[in-house]
Amino acid sequence: MKTRDQLIDELLDLAFAEDLGDGDHTTLSTIPEDAVGRSRLLIKEEGVIAGVDIAEKILHKIDPAIRFERNISDGSRVKPGDVAFYAEGSVRSLLIAERTMLNIMQRMSGVATMTRRYQDELEGLKTKVLDTRKTTPGMRMLEKEAVKIGGGTNHRIGLFDMILIKDNHIDFAGGIEKAVSRAQNYCREKGKDLHIEVEARSLEDVSRILAVGGVHRIMFDNFSPEQTRQAVALVDGRVETESSGGITLRNLREYGETGVDFISVGALTHSVKGFDMSFKAV
Repeated sequence: MKTRDQLIDELLDLAFAEDLGDGDHTTLSTIPEDAVGRSRLLIKEEGVIAGVDIAEKILHKIDPAIRFERNISDGSRVKPGDVAFYAEGSVRSLLIAERTMLNIMQRMSGVATMTRRYQDELEGLKTKVLDTRKTTPGMRMLEKEAVKIGGGTNHRIGLFDMILIKDNHIDFAGGIEKAVSRAQNYCREKGKDLHIEVEARSLEDVSRILAVGGVHRIMFDNFSPEQTRQAVALVDGRVETESSGGITLRNLREYGETGVDFISVGALTHSVKGFDMSFKAV
């Protein structure tokens, strides 16, 4: 299985391959090979910055000789006029790296800013905001990293690091009991130590999952706040609890006040606006 760093390297290779082709002919034709310059990453709106670390990696991937001066670290709150970092070196290298670096930083900062907004709404409560697998293909590692930078918590990374038995699995398997039992047997047979989470569509489902036992978390799918409160009381701390479905900033606090452990929000990654910033010559 590929590591996080390997996946990020492959993403960057693909990003530059689709952007560069056989060369940045605008830069190659207008900028002398020996030209040296300095650029700054300028923040143009309020929010949470993410991607400074990856920006340094991108610049050095294009040109290891570029000098990187960090002013602001990932996870910091920023405002218009802030300068996150300076980069100095070959002008050609700075121009070639610019768009790929900005695309990634704008996306990550948008995710971090959205996540901070959600987690701040739960201030004073034990409930944590979770991300989902509703990520941009190829960008998952960086988007989930941005969620953590914004103060959120990662759910499973992919299909490989946790068992999440959802409605379709239950229906195709022939019921909650069969689905959970098969998952438990699979882990024993394969020697895998995977947490098992099961989706519940009703309070009756919650009772059935608890009766089966051997699961680590129950997800309350599209429960109302009152149903969630009843479900949390029914579970009574025996396993972790998660709410999912139809939860927005408007009703997030109401769900958090039910005592649920986690609230998963697809909007952290699938409905994010790019964060406004620019990379300009000094």
